[in-house]
Amino acid sequence: MTEHLLLSAQGLHKAYAGKPALKGVSVALHPGEMLALLGPNGAGKSTLLQLLTGLFSPDQGSITVMGHDMHRQPSRALASLGVVFQQSALDMDLSVVANLLFHTDLHGMPRAMARQRIAAGLDDMGLGDQAGAVVRSLSGGTRRKVELVRALLHQPQVLLMDEATVGLDPASRQHLLDTVRGLCKTRGMAVLWATHLIEEAKVADRLLLLHQGSVRFDGSIDAFMQAAQSEDFQAEVLRQLEKTTL
Repeated sequence: MTEHLLLSAQGLHKAYAGKPALKGVSVALHPGEMLALLGPNGAGKSTLLQLLTGLFSPDQGSITVMGHDMHRQPSRALASLGVVFQQSALDMDLSVVANLLFHTDLHGMPRAMARQRIAAGLDDMGLGDQAGAVVRSLSGGTRRKVELVRALLHQPQVLLMDEATVGLDPASRQHLLDTVRGLCKTRGMAVLWATHLIEEAKVADRLLLLHQGSVRFDGSIDAFMQAAQSEDFQAEVLRQLEKTTL
């Protein structure tokens, strides 16, 4: 029996002011899988994430999360998603726990359950002693950890990470990668990790390469690297990406 998909997007098209941003993009995520969404700036990664998170609707195509159609059943589809955006969505003047309680309130979670999950999530990230800290006082890496805790509080099956390591130092970036990779193994979560850094893509199970709004490669990182040795397109994209690697 074929393993069920946690997320499936088929034939997504999106244009802004008549200019195509996505041209028939399809994405599939299996349980426990980490998929790296790789591409240079302007490839369409952020547009794809905006569609997958329900911020915008595709001009054509369909999206289902845990079998729920994003267009017909948006609340059910979104309930199974956890998201860490490139730009921080934390309230800088509230404490860590106040930010997290706001999220659990939005999901209608009872306060006793919310506080239990918050405490456990912060402990898992090594942030148990930071619950009362004001977010503004935290380092960039610590804020990202708080955002990951928040994204996981409602126990989603699919986690979307949109350029989540931008601005982090190498150690913080690696820790975040290791943490998310571990979630795939221990919780069976599916993770879509959008990045323009080839080094981040190398830890994923599979790589989806976007270029000018189209899927140009979908397969293992090893297959991509081998293709880059012999195919001009992959080699040129790899050179572009390596220029941006920190």
